[in-house]
Amino acid sequence: MSKTTFQKFAFMLLTILLIIPSAVFGRTAAQATAQSSENSNKPNLDYPGEDPNFQNVSVHDPSIVKDGDTFYVFGSHIEAAKSTDLIHWQTFTNGYTTPGNQIYGDLSKNLAGSFKWAGENDSDSKGGFAVWAPDVFYNKNYINEDGTKGAYMIYYSASSTYIRSAIGFAVSQNIEGPYKYVDTIVYSGFTRDDAKDANSNVNKKWTNTNIGQLVDNGTFEGPREGWFNKDGSFNNYNFPNAIDSTVFYDKDGKLWMTYGSWSGGIYVLQIDEQTGKAIYPGKDGKTEDGRLVDRYFGKKIAGGYYKSGEGPYVIYDKNTDYYYLYVTYGWLGADGGYNMRQFRSKSPDGPYVDASGQNAVLPSDVANTPYGNKIMGNFLFERKVGDPGTGSGVGYLSPGHNSVYLDPKTGQQFLVFHSRFPGSGEYHEVRVHQMFMNKDGWPVVAPYRYTGETLDKVNRQDLIGDYKFINQGKAYSAAINKSVFIRLTEDGTITGDVKGTWKKTSHNQAELTIDGHTYNGVFVREWDPVSKSNVMTFTALSNEGISIWGSKLADKTNQEVVAAVVKDLDLGDTEKVISNLTLPTEGTRHTLISWETTNPDVVTNTGVITRPEAGSEPVTATLTATITKGDVTDKKVFTITVLPYEEASIAAQYSFENNLNEQTGTFGAGSITGNRIDNTGGAISYADGKSGKAAVFNGASGIRLPNGLISSNQYSVSLWLKPEQLTMYTTTFFGAADPNNWVSLVPNGPAGGNTMVWSGSGKWYDAPSGLTIKTGEWTHLAFTVDNGTIKVYVNGVEKFTGANFSNIFTTSNASFSLGVNWWDTPFKGLMDELKIYNGALTPNQVTNLAQNKLFFF
Repeated sequence: MSKTTFQKFAFMLLTILLIIPSAVFGRTAAQATAQSSENSNKPNLDYPGEDPNFQNVSVHDPSIVKDGDTFYVFGSHIEAAKSTDLIHWQTFTNGYTTPGNQIYGDLSKNLAGSFKWAGENDSDSKGGFAVWAPDVFYNKNYINEDGTKGAYMIYYSASSTYIRSAIGFAVSQNIEGPYKYVDTIVYSGFTRDDAKDANSNVNKKWTNTNIGQLVDNGTFEGPREGWFNKDGSFNNYNFPNAIDSTVFYDKDGKLWMTYGSWSGGIYVLQIDEQTGKAIYPGKDGKTEDGRLVDRYFGKKIAGGYYKSGEGPYVIYDKNTDYYYLYVTYGWLGADGGYNMRQFRSKSPDGPYVDASGQNAVLPSDVANTPYGNKIMGNFLFERKVGDPGTGSGVGYLSPGHNSVYLDPKTGQQFLVFHSRFPGSGEYHEVRVHQMFMNKDGWPVVAPYRYTGETLDKVNRQDLIGDYKFINQGKAYSAAINKSVFIRLTEDGTITGDVKGTWKKTSHNQAELTIDGHTYNGVFVREWDPVSKSNVMTFTALSNEGISIWGSKLADKTNQEVVAAVVKDLDLGDTEKVISNLTLPTEGTRHTLISWETTNPDVVTNTGVITRPEAGSEPVTATLTATITKGDVTDKKVFTITVLPYEEASIAAQYSFENNLNEQTGTFGAGSITGNRIDNTGGAISYADGKSGKAAVFNGASGIRLPNGLISSNQYSVSLWLKPEQLTMYTTTFFGAADPNNWVSLVPNGPAGGNTMVWSGSGKWYDAPSGLTIKTGEWTHLAFTVDNGTIKVYVNGVEKFTGANFSNIFTTSNASFSLGVNWWDTPFKGLMDELKIYNGALTPNQVTNLAQNKLFFF
């Protein structure tokens, strides 16, 4: 073959290779992350990718450590899990089991040194344990009892109240334990004089901590006067709660421990590597920048003044030569607005500042909202009608108490935290998101959880298009930051719900300017679990410490968008309607949806239905949806059949007329329990009630009802309450198929203290009333369940309606109780006229019950 012929052949072969679909040859590494050449003139295709099939675990306050090829997270309540890829996790612990505890062996005896102060069968941990937020690492310089060097160390917290806590540590030659107790190094909540907390025999005087020993050995001279308020109580306005310890090395190899949460601030102490014990400052003072230095607690590095701030974590990055401090603001519950903040410093002991230069230590008793880079809070990439996938979208509630893993070889950085989820109550799981360094030296958090994505070159053409956009803001509350729609246009402008400009710098760097504020970050392809495909995303941070995220939508014409909305629009089972319909008025990308009904007496154009009375025939009407995007319009028609009410019948009635007898004769009498559903003992007395006599609950007793009171998914519960006190989670009516599947009527529940129905099953369910009933007053409460539709009533007024309530009572042998369950503080107050019905009561019937008009029907 001549040289000329070879060149022609090579050219033809290269041309063929370029035009044959890449699928013929298999996916390359670049294609696997859906990246294209920087010089390509054509936009790249979105590869669907493979579903990672996450294996999830519930470990609260997860602290990450890597041992060999395995990642571990250790968390509160002695939970832990492991993974080799940060995607598939499995637990290996057994909670508070003792003896035979996976982490601590004989838990009670092993940690007795800390439990003398807090954490076992004492005050808030009465009847159990409270061992929280550990941190594990391997210390090659630790000197063991036999003189050898090297051990895994676990620093843990034991707590009995919001301020009386202790930090101790234990060691092991196996990362999975068991760990042997060594010492307790920091105490909090101590008092100047003899004192005890409620439900506690612990004398809180400071001499009962290790401070007395430190004074005796000359570490410092006596207690600091400022530790105590005028009345001798602990000054948690300025000093820490001894929980949430994490340990880190500085660039010189020195070991430090940061700790402290609600409410006197976050502190840092140096740790002796060989002994694991604290190196106390010994003297009080102030740093050059004015931060408090305490002889015992160390240096303050964040927070204070009764403001939220917990779960501190510090990590050093040699590439930027900064120490990064992470703390979480807010309350950890689903309604608590938990959110993660970020600061950095050139020194391990501070000062730590945010992107705008503000010190992490609050200047005075001011709101902490403006302080710290808010890297993640409540959010939802909302799935609108017409978007791919199913469900409401992907998002988190109260994500926080994080740790960070920085891979020393690859430089990859991972944010590890727990989170609750929209519509799932207090259920929580571990999440891992990758972080990337922006041009200003701040880690920015990827919008979606980690699935192996890498930060590669991106083609500018791939960035142009519609996005779901999240602005994390700075505030925190129960509100969810839902995504809005924007477009990154070819000319570098941002249009849609926010306005501005954008550009790609370098291979993947993102710079967006919105409302005069510039955000710097990266573009990166990630796995979207809703559309189940790899999509382009961006994450960026402003100099004001505000994070923004974007998740790209597939390119579609208006006609394609309308067609997608028409196809996706669904009202569920419209042949057996028993509750109001949710009629969406907006689809994907601001597609308009309007509704028209043929009979508003059956169903209105806003979805309100009117059910016929019991014994009537079903009624029908037609709803027509008109879908419009730009100049494209289409319609979709639904035939609605509304079923009549079914006659509810009384199943059981307990009137507490100086006894626990069941009035209909169908079931047996109730029996008195102790402070838990299966405990013996306890006492129930009687007093004047709403109708005749009422049962008096003393806060330490309950009533066990016969099994099988409810055995269907159509039932109603009605009762009168006059609480003497309101305590979180306390039940009034409780039913359970087993400890993992239960329904509880709580006067003071986890959703903002609301009176509510709370259920635990595969996912937790909150049905809040929007109010909290008052102590010292009679209130009528009722709830109905009708094949997954739950309604909650207060004094005869409907306060909540929801769908998809779990069918808990699938057994004829479910357990039922009043005032107690297996876990929480018993009810204290009066209860009267408990009535249970087969079937769902109508609103009129509930109103009549609240007006004492009905006895049986």
